[in-house]
Amino acid sequence: MSAAEHRQVSAAPDQAQSAAPGNPPAELLAAFEAYERAVQDNDLDELDAWFAPGAETMRGDDAGLLVGHEQISDFRSQRGGVARRSIETIEYRPLADGVALLVSTSVFASGGRGLQTQLWQLLPEGWRITAAHVTPRPRAFDSSIWRAVGDPLFQGAWEGPLGGLTVAVKDLFAIRGYRIGAGNPSYLDSAKAETRTAPAVRDLLRGGASLRGIARTDEFAYSIAGDNAHFGTPPNAAVPGALPGGSSSGPASAVAAGQADIGLATDTAGSVRIPASYQGLWGLRTTHDLVPRQGLLPLAQSFDTVGWLTRDGETLQGVADWCLSYESSDSTASAAGQRGDDLPARFLVPTEVLAAASTETAAAFEAFLMGLETGAALDAPVERVSIGELSGYQEPFRIVQGAEAWRNNRRWLEEHPGATGPAVAQRFAAAARITEAEEQAARDALAPLRARLEQLVGDAVLLFPTAPGAAPSRTADATSIDATRTATLRMTTPAAVAGLPALSVPLLRVPAATGGREAPVGVCLVSRAGSDLALVRLGRRLASAAASAPTSTHPAATGERATKE
Repeated sequence: MSAAEHRQVSAAPDQAQSAAPGNPPAELLAAFEAYERAVQDNDLDELDAWFAPGAETMRGDDAGLLVGHEQISDFRSQRGGVARRSIETIEYRPLADGVALLVSTSVFASGGRGLQTQLWQLLPEGWRITAAHVTPRPRAFDSSIWRAVGDPLFQGAWEGPLGGLTVAVKDLFAIRGYRIGAGNPSYLDSAKAETRTAPAVRDLLRGGASLRGIARTDEFAYSIAGDNAHFGTPPNAAVPGALPGGSSSGPASAVAAGQADIGLATDTAGSVRIPASYQGLWGLRTTHDLVPRQGLLPLAQSFDTVGWLTRDGETLQGVADWCLSYESSDSTASAAGQRGDDLPARFLVPTEVLAAASTETAAAFEAFLMGLETGAALDAPVERVSIGELSGYQEPFRIVQGAEAWRNNRRWLEEHPGATGPAVAQRFAAAARITEAEEQAARDALAPLRARLEQLVGDAVLLFPTAPGAAPSRTADATSIDATRTATLRMTTPAAVAGLPALSVPLLRVPAATGGREAPVGVCLVSRAGSDLALVRLGRRLASAAASAPTSTHPAATGERATKE
C-alpha cells in the first residue's frame, strides 16, 4: 500500500483537513467527526445511529467484547459518558470499496492518552461503524472494584503455603490503620481507623499471602446484585455488560479479572456464592461461626459467615487447608479431625431448588447430572429429595436478617438520613417495621427447617444450581432485578438458615442474559457443619469427573490451578 493511501491526518475533529488524496473521504471524515461529537456529548441516540444495526456489530475494550447492536447500546446507556478528550491523529487505511479502517489517538484534558480502532463500512444509510476496539487511558485502579490498592498494600509473611498469592479484602473487615467503609462514603467518613486487624485477614497474611487491597462491597452487604449507588458497579470479567453479583462484588471482580488471587468475603444470604456463580469462580461459604468474625462489620450475626473466592479449586483448597487447620489458627479447634475424613459421595438434589432455576439452567444441570451418571470417574448415586417450599425458608430468614440488620445499623442510619442508595434504603425501611413478635415467630419457624436440613446432610451432600441463571444485564430494569433477587434468595437461604458450608463450583454454561455468548452458572454443594475441608476436596473431585464426562458442560473445570499470566 502506498504512502499516499494512508496519509496521517493530524487535527482535532472540528479542525480536520478536507479530504485530499490519501486522506479519508470527506463523507467518512464527517461521519467520524459527528460520532466523536456524540461521544463527547454522551448523545445516546446519536451514538446508537453511528453503529451499524444488526447482530454482527462488535465493540471491545479492556472489559471484554460486546457483540450485536443491542448489547452495545445497553452498555452505552449505563456507561455514563467519557472524559473530555481531543483527537490528536487519525490513521486511515482503505481496505476495500466502501470499507475503511480508522485508528485515532486521543488526548484527555485531565491527562493520559487513549486509542480507538474502528472499522467503517459504507451502508445504504451512509458510513457506519461495524467493529470498534477502544484502548482507554491507563488507570491507577478501577475505583468500582477497589477502595484502596497497592503492590502490595500490606506485605504478608515472606514464606508460607500461600506465598506469592494476593488477597482482595471486602470492605467490611478491620485492617489496622484503615477505616471500614461498608460500601458507603458517609460511613467511611464517620468511621475511625481500626487498631487491630481481623483474624480472618491475619490468617491469610500469616500463610504468606499479601494484601493487594480493600475491595468494594454492596452497601452494608445488604444486596446480592453487585451494584453500588455511590461507587458504581464493578465489572463482570466473565460476562461483559452483566452484573457481578454481590454483596462481595469487589473481591469477586478483582479475582475474576486477575487483579488478586483470593477474595476474602462474607456470605449472609449468598454473597460469596452468587458472585462466584456469576463470574465463573470457586466460592466457599464456611460453616457458620467456624472462621472468627471478630473485626467484621456485621449485617445479621445469625447468618453472617466468612468465605473465600478463587479462580480454581487448587487455590481454594490451599486457602482452606491453611486457614482452617494450621496450628495457630483460631479455627483449628473446630476444624481439627476433618482433614482426613471424606464426605460420602452421595448426592441429594432438592426438587424445589431445581424448580426455582430457569429453564436453561435446569437443562444444563440435568445434562451435568447425566454426564456424572454415565461416566466412570465418580461413583456417586444421585437422588431427588424434597426440602419443602422455599418461601418457607426465605420469608422467616428475611425477617430475622432484617431485624438484626436494623439493630446493628439503626443509630448510624438515623444520624445520616438519606445517606444510602435507594434500594438499600428501602430494605432498611422495611427492616425498621419488623416487630419483636414477628422476629420471634420467624426464629421459631426456622428451627425445624434447620433440623430438617441437618438431617439430610448427615450422610449425603445437597447438589443443585447455585443461582437461577446467568448474571442479569447491568441495564435490566428494577422490577426484573428484584424478581431475580427473590428467586435467588429462595435458592441460597436454606444453607444460611442451617449454618451449613456451601461451595459453588463453575460447572454449568447457559445463554448469557446480555446475549451473544454463554455465561457461567455454578453448581452448589452443601454438606454437614464443620466439613468445609472435605467439601472443597469433594468439589474438586466433582469438577474433575465433570471434565472427563462425555457430556461435560464445562470441560475446562478441572479443579487444578490455572496458569498465571
